[in-house]
Amino acid sequence: MSHEIVVRAERAWVDGFFQPADVVVRDGRIADVRRPDGPARDVIEVPADAVLLPGLVDSHVHVNEPGRTEWEGFRSATLAAAAGGVTTIVDMPLNSIPPTTTVAALEIKRAAAAASAHVDVGFWGGAVPENLGALGPVHEAGVYGFKSFLAPSGVDEFGHLDREQLDRAMAEVARLGSRLIVHAEDPDLLTGDGALGPGYAAFLASRPPASEEAAIDAVIAAARRHGARAHILHLSDARALPAIAAAKRDGVDLTVETCPHYLTITAEEIPDGASEFKCCPPIREAGNQDLLWQGIVDGTIDAIVSDHSPSTVELKRSGDGDFGLAWGGIAGLQVGLSAVWTEAHTRGISLETLLPLFTTGPARVAGLTDVGEITVGAPAHLAVFGPDDTLRIDAHALQHRNPISAYDGRLVSGRIRDTWLSGVRVYDAGASSAGGAPWFRRLPAGRLLSRGTP
Repeated sequence: MSHEIVVRAERAWVDGFFQPADVVVRDGRIADVRRPDGPARDVIEVPADAVLLPGLVDSHVHVNEPGRTEWEGFRSATLAAAAGGVTTIVDMPLNSIPPTTTVAALEIKRAAAAASAHVDVGFWGGAVPENLGALGPVHEAGVYGFKSFLAPSGVDEFGHLDREQLDRAMAEVARLGSRLIVHAEDPDLLTGDGALGPGYAAFLASRPPASEEAAIDAVIAAARRHGARAHILHLSDARALPAIAAAKRDGVDLTVETCPHYLTITAEEIPDGASEFKCCPPIREAGNQDLLWQGIVDGTIDAIVSDHSPSTVELKRSGDGDFGLAWGGIAGLQVGLSAVWTEAHTRGISLETLLPLFTTGPARVAGLTDVGEITVGAPAHLAVFGPDDTLRIDAHALQHRNPISAYDGRLVSGRIRDTWLSGVRVYDAGASSAGGAPWFRRLPAGRLLSRGTP
């Protein structure tokens, strides 16, 4: 027999604004969304000081399994996702071994996820020099698009594309009807390979804004030339926003994301030797951050995603905090919405402005069609968010595999209280407020998503 529950909220994010709603869940999917109309059987009430959200979507997550599972794996990553209200992730084709550049590697990745993942998982493929001209089989196998680097990726098994190879990749994804997602830094404008010391300023100077701008200009030109869909990953340089906005106005099929760390942390506050803050492209100055927020408000930026790129503590501390030697990547999958909402609130920016960038925005970037919304027929992925809750982030208490994060010690406003996956409550933060560990139901396995999933 089918089982029906009703989740009732005075403020539910439906059709792009907060409104009272009864969300009727039947057999793991949303069967109806209606105005509250009196008593109903099996009603679950969302507290008046919280809001009901669709499960968040994060289209930029490095899970690293298999091959570097000690950095992160599907179990720990998806537990962290659930604790952060994220019910759908799209896994990057590196830093796992093998990278997801062939059908065989994709099947290895799917098998690893099927054994351990607890939220929905989709996959990006990779475009590297060795597989250009052979992206078709990986596309047909169901990846959502292809990631490429225009500068060294940091791992030997995932090479970067030069300008001629970028053009070939863009032409190929256009023929396939896929999309190319690009780490856009120009290697000719990067300096300081090797030790740089513990001061953040030297690292920041080694990856100047001009490197992003030149690479983004190249991506736009190639996408325009071939009529391809292109996406700019993890934008840190706000001075590239006018070129991106102009390309969009001209009809280039272009999207762009930024990340919580670029919106909430500034270069001026990073202490010497604090290599947990190292990422590429780098966290830039406060004035640049102000302009990124302008891009959020005016709609130029399409998505806010974690770029969760963890490693072991030893790698993050390589060289005793030398910013040239430490691994570059921010671990933040679990805390993105809380961190960004805290900053937005201080700037007078509404939660309504942010939510599309955590839900339908990343879904559109990946081409996902049935997640990120509370709508009839969608999987009943839901999150309860307390916007006025306060939380001191403790890296050791996060579900990430390794207890090191740029967010450690930050006081944030806003916390995910509950997460629902396919109509089952799988996470409840309430226990932690009493000093205990948050509660996880034995999590059901998430869906392994591929292009065309209904």
